[in-house]
Amino acid sequence: MGRGERGDLSDAEWERLRPFLPVSNGRCGRWRDHRQVIDGILHRVRTGVHWRDLPERFGPWKTVYERHRLWSADGTWERLLQRIQAAADAAGEIDWDVSVDSTIVRAHQHAAGARIDPPPALGGSKGAEMVEHQDESPWQSLVGRLVEVVREARDWAVRAAASPARSI
Repeated sequence: MGRGERGDLSDAEWERLRPFLPVSNGRCGRWRDHRQVIDGILHRVRTGVHWRDLPERFGPWKTVYERHRLWSADGTWERLLQRIQAAADAAGEIDWDVSVDSTIVRAHQHAAGARIDPPPALGGSKGAEMVEHQDESPWQSLVGRLVEVVREARDWAVRAAASPARSI
Protein backbone atom coordinates (compact mmCIF):
# COMPACT_ATOMS: atom_id res chain seq x y z
CA MET A 1 0.00 0.00 0.00
CA GLY A 2 2.18 2.94 0.71
CA ARG A 3 2.59 4.23 4.14
CA GLY A 4 -0.35 3.02 6.15
CA GLU A 5 -3.13 0.59 6.65
CA ARG A 6 -5.21 -1.31 4.15
CA GLY A 7 -7.48 1.12 2.31
CA ASP A 8 -5.27 4.19 2.75
CA LEU A 9 -4.05 6.08 -0.29
CA SER A 10 -0.96 4.49 -1.79
CA ASP A 11 2.06 6.71 -2.43
CA ALA A 12 1.34 6.59 -6.18
CA GLU A 13 -2.32 7.59 -5.67
CA TRP A 14 -1.29 10.40 -3.33
CA GLU A 15 1.26 11.79 -5.83
CA ARG A 16 -1.46 11.92 -8.49
CA LEU A 17 -4.03 13.55 -6.20
CA ARG A 18 -1.83 16.09 -4.38
CA PRO A 19 -1.48 18.68 -7.18
CA PHE A 20 -5.26 19.04 -7.43
CA LEU A 21 -6.01 19.60 -3.74
CA PRO A 22 -7.14 23.02 -2.51
CA VAL A 23 -4.77 25.11 -0.42
CA SER A 24 -5.72 26.81 2.83
CA ASN A 25 -6.91 30.38 2.44
CA GLY A 26 -5.16 31.35 5.68
CA ARG A 27 -8.33 32.69 7.30
CA CYS A 28 -9.16 29.44 9.06
CA GLY A 29 -5.67 28.70 10.30
CA ARG A 30 -3.52 25.81 9.17
CA TRP A 31 -5.30 22.73 7.82
CA ARG A 32 -4.54 19.29 9.13
CA ASP A 33 -2.60 17.08 6.69
CA HIS A 34 -4.81 16.45 3.64
CA ARG A 35 -3.58 12.87 3.26
CA GLN A 36 -4.49 11.90 6.81
CA VAL A 37 -7.95 13.47 6.53
CA ILE A 38 -8.65 11.98 3.07
CA ASP A 39 -7.59 8.55 4.36
CA GLY A 40 -10.12 9.03 7.17
CA ILE A 41 -12.86 9.97 4.71
CA LEU A 42 -12.04 6.99 2.49
CA HIS A 43 -12.09 4.72 5.55
CA ARG A 44 -15.52 6.02 6.53
CA VAL A 45 -16.92 5.67 3.01
CA ARG A 46 -15.50 2.14 2.69
CA THR A 47 -16.59 0.83 6.10
CA GLY A 48 -19.68 2.90 6.88
CA VAL A 49 -18.41 3.56 10.41
CA HIS A 50 -19.92 6.50 12.31
CA TRP A 51 -17.80 9.65 12.22
CA ARG A 52 -17.24 9.54 15.98
CA ASP A 53 -15.90 5.99 15.67
CA LEU A 54 -13.10 6.80 13.23
CA PRO A 55 -9.76 5.39 14.41
CA GLU A 56 -7.48 7.94 16.07
CA ARG A 57 -4.83 7.58 13.36
CA PHE A 58 -6.97 9.83 11.12
CA GLY A 59 -6.89 12.67 13.63
CA PRO A 60 -9.89 14.23 15.38
CA TRP A 61 -13.12 12.81 13.93
CA LYS A 62 -14.67 16.26 13.81
CA THR A 63 -11.85 17.56 11.59
CA VAL A 64 -12.38 14.69 9.14
CA TYR A 65 -16.15 15.20 9.21
CA GLU A 66 -15.94 18.98 8.72
CA ARG A 67 -13.50 18.71 5.80
CA HIS A 68 -15.77 16.17 4.10
CA ARG A 69 -18.86 18.30 4.76
CA LEU A 70 -17.17 21.47 3.51
CA TRP A 71 -15.76 19.83 0.37
CA SER A 72 -19.13 18.19 -0.33
CA ALA A 73 -20.99 21.49 -0.01
CA ASP A 74 -18.63 23.61 -2.10
CA GLY A 75 -18.15 21.04 -4.90
CA THR A 76 -14.50 20.25 -4.18
CA TRP A 77 -15.05 16.48 -4.45
CA GLU A 78 -16.78 16.92 -7.82
CA ARG A 79 -13.92 19.11 -9.10
CA LEU A 80 -11.29 16.67 -7.83
CA LEU A 81 -13.01 13.80 -9.62
CA GLN A 82 -13.24 15.78 -12.88
CA ARG A 83 -9.58 16.80 -12.73
CA ILE A 84 -8.36 13.30 -11.86
CA GLN A 85 -10.48 11.79 -14.65
CA ALA A 86 -9.09 14.32 -17.13
CA ALA A 87 -5.50 13.58 -16.05
CA ALA A 88 -6.11 9.82 -16.20
CA ASP A 89 -7.65 10.20 -19.65
CA ALA A 90 -4.66 12.25 -20.83
CA ALA A 91 -2.39 9.48 -19.53
CA GLY A 92 -4.41 6.93 -21.52
CA GLU A 93 -5.65 5.16 -18.38
CA ILE A 94 -9.40 5.45 -19.05
CA ASP A 95 -11.12 3.34 -21.68
CA TRP A 96 -14.30 5.16 -22.72
CA ASP A 97 -15.38 2.41 -25.15
CA VAL A 98 -17.64 0.61 -22.68
CA SER A 99 -21.33 0.73 -23.51
CA VAL A 100 -24.27 -1.11 -22.01
CA ASP A 101 -27.77 -0.61 -23.30
CA SER A 102 -30.71 -2.13 -21.48
CA THR A 103 -32.54 -2.73 -24.74
CA ILE A 104 -30.01 -5.40 -25.69
CA VAL A 105 -28.95 -6.67 -22.27
CA ARG A 106 -32.11 -8.26 -21.02
CA ALA A 107 -32.61 -10.43 -17.99
CA HIS A 108 -34.67 -13.58 -18.23
CA GLN A 109 -38.05 -13.40 -16.51
CA HIS A 110 -36.90 -15.98 -13.96
CA ALA A 111 -33.70 -14.08 -13.16
CA ALA A 112 -35.39 -11.96 -10.48
CA GLY A 113 -35.28 -14.63 -7.75
CA ALA A 114 -32.69 -15.12 -5.07
CA ARG A 115 -29.88 -17.66 -5.31
CA ILE A 116 -30.59 -21.12 -4.06
CA ASP A 117 -26.97 -22.21 -3.67
CA PRO A 118 -24.47 -20.06 -1.75
CA PRO A 119 -21.87 -18.32 -3.93
CA PRO A 120 -18.48 -20.07 -4.16
CA ALA A 121 -15.84 -18.95 -1.66
CA LEU A 122 -13.27 -16.47 -2.97
CA GLY A 123 -9.99 -17.47 -1.42
CA GLY A 124 -11.35 -17.06 2.11
CA SER A 125 -9.21 -14.14 3.30
CA LYS A 126 -10.43 -10.71 4.36
CA GLY A 127 -8.00 -9.10 1.93
CA ALA A 128 -9.44 -10.91 -1.08
CA GLU A 129 -11.13 -7.78 -2.39
CA MET A 130 -7.77 -6.00 -2.54
CA VAL A 131 -6.28 -8.79 -4.68
CA GLU A 132 -8.81 -8.25 -7.46
CA HIS A 133 -7.77 -4.57 -7.79
CA GLN A 134 -4.01 -5.10 -7.83
CA ASP A 135 -3.86 -4.88 -11.61
CA GLU A 136 -5.41 -1.38 -11.59
CA SER A 137 -3.17 1.57 -12.22
CA PRO A 138 -2.96 4.26 -9.51
CA TRP A 139 -5.08 6.48 -11.78
CA GLN A 140 -7.83 3.87 -12.05
CA SER A 141 -7.94 3.12 -8.34
CA LEU A 142 -7.91 6.82 -7.47
CA VAL A 143 -10.80 7.52 -9.84
CA GLY A 144 -12.74 4.65 -8.28
CA ARG A 145 -12.13 5.95 -4.76
CA LEU A 146 -13.20 9.48 -5.68
CA VAL A 147 -16.34 8.19 -7.39
CA GLU A 148 -17.38 6.59 -4.09
CA VAL A 149 -16.77 9.82 -2.15
CA VAL A 150 -18.68 11.89 -4.73
CA ARG A 151 -21.59 9.44 -4.58
CA GLU A 152 -21.76 9.84 -0.83
CA ALA A 153 -21.56 13.64 -1.13
CA ARG A 154 -24.42 13.60 -3.64
CA ASP A 155 -26.47 11.35 -1.34
CA TRP A 156 -25.91 13.85 1.47
CA ALA A 157 -27.16 16.68 -0.71
CA VAL A 158 -30.30 14.75 -1.65
CA ARG A 159 -31.03 13.87 1.99
CA ALA A 160 -30.44 17.49 3.08
CA ALA A 161 -32.78 18.81 0.40
CA ALA A 162 -35.48 16.32 1.39
CA SER A 163 -35.31 16.95 5.15
CA PRO A 164 -37.56 19.62 6.67
CA ALA A 165 -35.95 22.85 7.85
CA ARG A 166 -35.25 23.01 11.57
CA SER A 167 -36.41 25.94 13.63
CA ILE A 168 -34.45 27.13 16.62
